[in-house]
Amino acid sequence: MRAKSLVAVVVLSSLALVACGSRAGSTEPTTAASTQAGASNNTASDVGVTPTEIKIGTIAGLSSGFGPDTFSASLYGARAYFKALNAAGGVNGRSVNLAECDDKGSPDGNVSCAHKLVDDEKVFALAGVTAFSYAGAQYINSKSVPDIGGQPVGTEYDQYPHLYSIYGSYYPRNGDRPGYNGTLYAGTETYRWFKQNLRTNTAGVVYYNVAQSQRYAKSIADGLRKEGYNVVEEEINLGAPNWDSAVLDLKRRGVQIVFDAMDDGGNARLCNSIESQKMPLQAKVTTPQGWANNIGQLYSASPICRSTIYSTSGTANYQDTSIPAVAQFQKDLQAAAPERVAKENLWTLEGYAAAQWLTDAIRSCGVNVTRSCVEAYMNSGKDYDGHGLLVSAGRNFKKAPQPPTEDKNCLNVARWKDSANGGKGGWETQVKDMNTNCFTVPNLPYSAG
Repeated sequence: MRAKSLVAVVVLSSLALVACGSRAGSTEPTTAASTQAGASNNTASDVGVTPTEIKIGTIAGLSSGFGPDTFSASLYGARAYFKALNAAGGVNGRSVNLAECDDKGSPDGNVSCAHKLVDDEKVFALAGVTAFSYAGAQYINSKSVPDIGGQPVGTEYDQYPHLYSIYGSYYPRNGDRPGYNGTLYAGTETYRWFKQNLRTNTAGVVYYNVAQSQRYAKSIADGLRKEGYNVVEEEINLGAPNWDSAVLDLKRRGVQIVFDAMDDGGNARLCNSIESQKMPLQAKVTTPQGWANNIGQLYSASPICRSTIYSTSGTANYQDTSIPAVAQFQKDLQAAAPERVAKENLWTLEGYAAAQWLTDAIRSCGVNVTRSCVEAYMNSGKDYDGHGLLVSAGRNFKKAPQPPTEDKNCLNVARWKDSANGGKGGWETQVKDMNTNCFTVPNLPYSAG
């Protein structure tokens, strides 16, 4: 959950580094007859809503300086969900028209997208937004446009009341400073899981000499120490990195598990050095953003280090098709964008879940679809499980007047495994059930920056 675990995305803007399911989320079968009957009762009940259509917006950085894939995965997931939804008859007699905007990964571009979607396209709501710099968030919020299931790269989803992150939130979100007067909180469940299951007690944290990376690394180190780890911190000079020096120090000091606050390129070079220096390692923990299909390519030069890569999240393993909702996601993604299957990552699944969450909110309104009805659904305080795609515990927007000192957080864990026959490999789930793999842990403060 966003309010209960630190967002594991490191974005170094100045340096151009980035750090029970059913079909299409339907809870009841849709037929042509029921769709026609529903449409006959529908009215143009709010902005972006006609008797036969609902216009939804989304923002992605398709042509940003970070490349076409870094801030677009959620978009492809949302597209896949809405395409399958429309093929099944839509929601309560209406189809979804998805209006997309490329913000080019820039603050100005994001503001332009906010105005285009709200003023020109007149969208009803947003879903599956992933913005490197969500500079348009204040405008979207000021127009009372619900933004459902966004990927919280920055702190805007912890600040504005009409923005609802994919992770849920107990923060006040009153439009002032993010979190509680500029302070956010993170649980320590990730560190406890590794301590209990891998029996690790000495951890390394590797980060850049850049403010964003330093802040994230500090929060990791604080959480590790709270869970009883000995922590070795290694700062990398971005202008003149000496990976071998850092790795040799980690090795000398008996580090068993490594966390980081770096981008993909830095992690690849770190693993290369770990391999060349023959550092024994039980786990190299990547962020949820790193839970992706590109592991084999990214770490192609370090197969031993690659075999120790783990990732954690509050979301189902997007490759675990034993979960019916994941199997449906894979089917819908294949139908909508087969070229994206090889590039999918956890954000793709979460974009799909965001579209589903908005659809469930819309479905709760019946034929009279309004923004106030959708937000009443989101603010009901009920946990949301994404039909099996999401850890449900705490995934809601019930505000807490004060940050809880501790909370029960649940966790999914996966490990990368190369294919035995030389294939592409994949992620293997490491827990029996992400909804019962739970820990009562302290919530530790960190600065919103």
